[in-house]
Formats: sequence, C-alpha cells, structure tokens
Amino acid sequence: MPKEIITINGGLGSGKSSTADLVAKKLGYKRFSSGDFFREAALEMGLSINEINKRAESEPEIDFRVDEKLRNLNNAEKIVIDSRTAFHWIPDSFKVYLDLPPEIAKGRILNSIKENKLREQSEQVTSVEEVYKKMEERLISEQKRFWDLYKINNTDKNQYDLVVDTNKNNLEEVVAIIVSGYKNWIANK
Repeated sequence: MPKEIITINGGLGSGKSSTADLVAKKLGYKRFSSGDFFREAALEMGLSINEINKRAESEPEIDFRVDEKLRNLNNAEKIVIDSRTAFHWIPDSFKVYLDLPPEIAKGRILNSIKENKLREQSEQVTSVEEVYKKMEERLISEQKRFWDLYKINNTDKNQYDLVVDTNKNNLEEVVAIIVSGYKNWIANK
C-alpha cells in the first residue's frame, strides 16, 4: 500500500502553500508547511527568513529541527506537505515539483507577503527588486545547505513524480493536475 502522503516542492513563489492548502482540502487530508514552521522559528529567534537561512549555514541544528519534524511525518496518513526537502525524507510519497520562472515569482511573492502576516513579519521586504534579491540569496543559501548536509539538489526535477508549470496553469488547474496525478499514482502502486 503506497503512503497517502503528497510532498510538494518548487521554486520560490511557485505556489507551494496555496497549492498544498487546496490539494489537502480537496482530498480531505491534513496539511503541514515546513516554510511556516521555519518562519515561526525565525520569529522566535528574532530573525528574518533570510537571516535564519544564513545562520543555518553555520548552525545545522536549525535545519535538523525542521528535518526531524518532516521525518516524523513519514508515518503520517493522509497529509499534504509543502517543503523543499520532504521528498527526500519521505521517499515513498507522491512527489510534486511546482515550476515557475523567477521573473514571475518575485511579483507573486510580494503579493503573498502583503496578504500573510507571518510572511510579512519574517520576510521584511517592500519592493519587487528587494524581493528578487532576497529570493536569490535565500535560494543560494538553501541549495548550499541541502547539498552540504544531505547531498541533495531539490531543484532536480527528475526526482519528482509530477512537475507542474504554475505559470501556464492557474491554481485550480494545478490542483486538478496534482489530484488526478496522485489518484493515478495510488491506483498503480
């Protein structure tokens, strides 16, 4: 029996959170966001999301805290997880990658920050240019840490069961593609 777990990763601003929320709702599954977990840790430490990412480069226990939470979800049932590394920690999950060019992502991120109090408090940006710069810094930091700690490249799309372009598909279409792909995956396991 395959795990009834969907792990969703993707580039910054690709719609991981919105997609995971709606997929979970459509399937009646629980939901976990490692990004929100990480943002809460940043706020507890009095740091922005970029500051905690930089600190995690020299303090791996920050990542280990998130990773432990993800590893514990390996035994969960009926859950959708949005996370950059859950596909690695839960290899028997249905692994989804949301693809979006960075030029489009930066505008989406700024809108998301303005609509989400936790993101607004932890990301501390006000312009599209600032968003793009911080996006690049964050991506570089994460890629370095994930490689140094686990030897994984979470942007390698060959590791996923499904890759969805969130520029060519709106949220409802993305969710429909994922739910359909997941049901097919479950049926063929």
